[in-house]
Amino acid sequence: MLKDTLREFVEKELRPIAGKLDKEHKFPEEQIKTLGQLGMMSVPVAEKYGGTGLDYLAYAVGIEEVSRGCASTGVIISAHTSLYCGPIERYGTEAQKEKWLSPFLDGNKVGCFALSEPGNGSDAGAAATTARLEGDEWVLNGTKAWITNGYESDATVVFATTDKSQKHKGISAFLVPKPTEGLSLGAKEDKLGIKASSTCYLIFEDCRIPKENMLGEPGQGFKIAMQTLDAGRIGIAAQALGIGQAAMECALDYAGKREAFGAPIAKLQAIQIKLADMEVKLESARLLTWKAAMLKDQGRPYVKEAAMAKLAASEASTFIAHQAIQVLGGMGYVSDMPAERHYRDARITEIYEGTSEIMRLVIANNLLKEYGAV
Repeated sequence: MLKDTLREFVEKELRPIAGKLDKEHKFPEEQIKTLGQLGMMSVPVAEKYGGTGLDYLAYAVGIEEVSRGCASTGVIISAHTSLYCGPIERYGTEAQKEKWLSPFLDGNKVGCFALSEPGNGSDAGAAATTARLEGDEWVLNGTKAWITNGYESDATVVFATTDKSQKHKGISAFLVPKPTEGLSLGAKEDKLGIKASSTCYLIFEDCRIPKENMLGEPGQGFKIAMQTLDAGRIGIAAQALGIGQAAMECALDYAGKREAFGAPIAKLQAIQIKLADMEVKLESARLLTWKAAMLKDQGRPYVKEAAMAKLAASEASTFIAHQAIQVLGGMGYVSDMPAERHYRDARITEIYEGTSEIMRLVIANNLLKEYGAV
């Protein structure tokens, strides 16, 4: 039902304007509000907090459907749901959930997640942003980079070092409202793809927040961040699937209509082999993504499977988008067709929420542990 509802909405309201949103770098504000009304901004959040109360498999299916129409909208939802709502629901107090979670579930407010910094990238434990306690307030100083939803969000989960001597065990998590004194935004990044989502720096200069705005316990921040990213990778895998599915459909449609040598190019074995390879990679990645989601829903370990899903789906998406352009030929290279947008959008899925290189390390480390090799 969720898939059918989203497919109808995407076909009517989102897919037709995705190219325009991309060209104008325009945040899909009205579409996000409508998706909130449809329950898509809170799919895995419990009903008692105002969420949709469905499982992570439903969430993955939903993100794929939205991303099939507009990859930017897909990542806006994923960053908001997985990275902002997720850790608050898991680690927040009931008072924090009432203030920072429940008002963010209907599409009128979105959240963001501030972990990365200009100098740390994949080394998430090297947080230079600091938080020191002064009386009943935490004072934050530092810069966070590559923050999705940075401009439109109404609050953020921020990770800062509270005890430098403990290294990654000295990182804590905080809830910061936006706007707030001492927090400024850097310029919007001009990106290769996902241009309808904003990405920017968050700059903290003696930003004061109440003591009770710490999320979880002191020193628990790194653990919160890593567990949040494990779940978030399922969302990004689903986004990549949506992009790959859209590119696949674009290639199929064109191959059936474009004629060469007296017949549609879909009759050519060279094209058929490309389409077959595209479909195998797409369906394989989809099953991996669903498996990771189902394991999470069952409360079973899923870290390795989430990394496998994210790796497979992101690389499949890039491959499929690349091959779609090849099927379209010259038409694939111009913005009159969506193939080039799918290609640009797909590329980031191999980078954010853990690069493909980091995913391989996560998979290998978990595999070696399973076999007692380390």
